[in-house]
Amino acid sequence: MLRVLSHNLGFDISLFKTKEKLKVGLIDADLLDHGTRHPNLALLKISSFCKAQGHEVRLICDYAELNLQIPYYVDQIDYDVLVLSQVFKFTKRPYGINFLIKNNFIFYGGTGFLEELGDDVNKLPNLPHEVEHQTPDYSLYDEYIQEVTGGDPKLIKRRFDDYVSYSIGFTTRGCIRHCAFCVNRESNKVVKWSPVSEFVDKTRPKIYLWDDNIMAAPSKVFKQVINELVATGKPFQFRQGMDIRLMTDEKAEIFKKVKYYGDYIFAFDHYRMDDPYEKKQVEQTIRGLKVWKRHVERETKLYVLVAFDSQDEKDIEGTFWRIKTLMEFGCLPYIMRFEDYKKSRFKSLYTQLARWCNQPSFFKKMSFRQYCIRNEEYHQGIQKPIIGGKYSNKLNFPKGFIPKPKYCSCYRAMINFEEEFPEIASKYYDLRFEDIKPKTNKK
Repeated sequence: MLRVLSHNLGFDISLFKTKEKLKVGLIDADLLDHGTRHPNLALLKISSFCKAQGHEVRLICDYAELNLQIPYYVDQIDYDVLVLSQVFKFTKRPYGINFLIKNNFIFYGGTGFLEELGDDVNKLPNLPHEVEHQTPDYSLYDEYIQEVTGGDPKLIKRRFDDYVSYSIGFTTRGCIRHCAFCVNRESNKVVKWSPVSEFVDKTRPKIYLWDDNIMAAPSKVFKQVINELVATGKPFQFRQGMDIRLMTDEKAEIFKKVKYYGDYIFAFDHYRMDDPYEKKQVEQTIRGLKVWKRHVERETKLYVLVAFDSQDEKDIEGTFWRIKTLMEFGCLPYIMRFEDYKKSRFKSLYTQLARWCNQPSFFKKMSFRQYCIRNEEYHQGIQKPIIGGKYSNKLNFPKGFIPKPKYCSCYRAMINFEEEFPEIASKYYDLRFEDIKPKTNKK
């Protein structure tokens, strides 16, 4: 039966340093609610620590396994200890799990609880040092993956590649930017965290890193991290949007020469020119892009944060302006919608911009207007052949065709915004990536 915990926010290692063998159940709340692309690194480390102490550990594959029904008989739960981690605050937990949390029957933690902690990042518990620096238990999700895929290699590759093909870790922690939307907003510096050898699995072909801001690391630390990664012989990738504002010729050359996996990913968060600080960030981003493109020709992607400063037409225009700027540098935007976009009267337009930009096969070939027209044609059931890879800027129904009375949400969002703000639409709706000459080799 479950143990009653004296304090259950965080993870207390003293409970596990016992000769008694405990049965430990780990819960990835995000996975069980909406599914996630990535394994929960904290749970991988907790699993490794508990197994090293001789305990039995298992990932809960379904809340139904716990048989949490009112009234809650916790003595019927077949675990001694439960541990829950949650990354996203929008993740929903069953009432029974919240009952266990409230009554100290389960360890819990993760950034998904930040709002419940009054948005105070200082209240977020860190893993104990001994757990934080455990080699992750990469086998933790094996049972879940087997259940979901039936062991189909193609399905595993498509849905769970990040779980089975990568070693995962932080080589540095911290940031210098104090971004209001970030859990690291009270951090002031970047420090060396874990050697690559601590989390690399020789059987896994690739590595990805969750470093908060590798570009802000001291030069000695930056070079040490890159050298450690290169020494593994494995391709690697930094998954957080790297800080293009800190790009130098030396760093660009280093990244150019390493075995980097997939797209280089940076961030383009700022667009306002009416505020001195914001203007400086924009200018530093443009400078960094110029430096980068002098050295690197490979495909580059930048996260574009939207709906954070505001959710009005100015933010929409700022989004389009960044998209245009990235087109000019031959880079791809990836729209990151801050959750407040849902409150905007332009909610649908934000969604369509994300769908257009975040699918390179569309973005590289179509303007925003063309993308919306193609969506409307699909909605109307018109499957017209594409001649010479070109897309029309006009919605032309075949002769005798009777269109459906309602436009699709994509086309409607486009025309509604254009009717209200024609000057913005005229500047950006018809821009095409392949028609804009990249600003390469700019001094």
